[in-house]
Amino acid sequence: MTNAPNGSPTTYLTAEQVPLRSGPPTFEELLVHYPAKFTWEQLKTFVNSGDLGLLKRERTLQKRYDAWAVGIAQKHGSMVNYLVNHRLRWGQPDTMSLLKSALNDSQTNASGDGLKSGELPETPYFAWETPRELISIIQNDWPYSVPPDIEHSLIWTKVPIYHQDLITDSIKPRIDQDGLWGFTGLDSPPPSPSNLPSCLPALAEWGITLDSMIKSEPPTEEEDALIQKAGKEVHRYVKNRWAESEWETAWFVNPPRLQSVPGLAHIHVFARRKL
Repeated sequence: MTNAPNGSPTTYLTAEQVPLRSGPPTFEELLVHYPAKFTWEQLKTFVNSGDLGLLKRERTLQKRYDAWAVGIAQKHGSMVNYLVNHRLRWGQPDTMSLLKSALNDSQTNASGDGLKSGELPETPYFAWETPRELISIIQNDWPYSVPPDIEHSLIWTKVPIYHQDLITDSIKPRIDQDGLWGFTGLDSPPPSPSNLPSCLPALAEWGITLDSMIKSEPPTEEEDALIQKAGKEVHRYVKNRWAESEWETAWFVNPPRLQSVPGLAHIHVFARRKL
């Protein structure tokens, strides 16, 4: 028996009991037809490795996504149009996802108050105070290859995450290549990038090697402080929403080279509910 992310038990299922559909998968389809390639420890290691490109969707699920995305673009004009005008419910709970979350929106601390007509956000970049109608938090309809007890959430926002008030010119090239990431609620430090060689066998089918990774050299102490500043508002938001007493998370913002929807700012959150 396996627990779904929302806590409900799922009995052992067979492929005959869970027929394959088209479009976004159900939790049962993920469990039976697209079993997780990565453990929670491996995911944290990949996030902390410096190359967010190590994070992958199961390969056959990726093909299903690619076929679906072609139809969506034909119907809506583009993926951005589909997201902005249909899928994302700005300021509202996610009611469209087939993958349910154990995090009850009504139980989380509310973020920024609503905007009055013509009013601008308090900050020009994404922060905890960003008005709710400028944010849409959903479950990833096409999650990466995460274990069944990991929720893959997306925080979409109409205000930028990368902003000149947060990102100093000296580290902009590094962030443009590497992105941003962090962890909340962990009971021990995140896995060291030095653990990566032991995790690479899980990436063998993608042909990933240490030599093929794209990442910067380790930052200096000064650079590290500037990187922390660049990601501090995302970190604060994730920490406030996923209470550290109940959840551990790994969050990341892909660099431009990895963004599947570059026209719309978003944050990935892997969240695991503590036992």
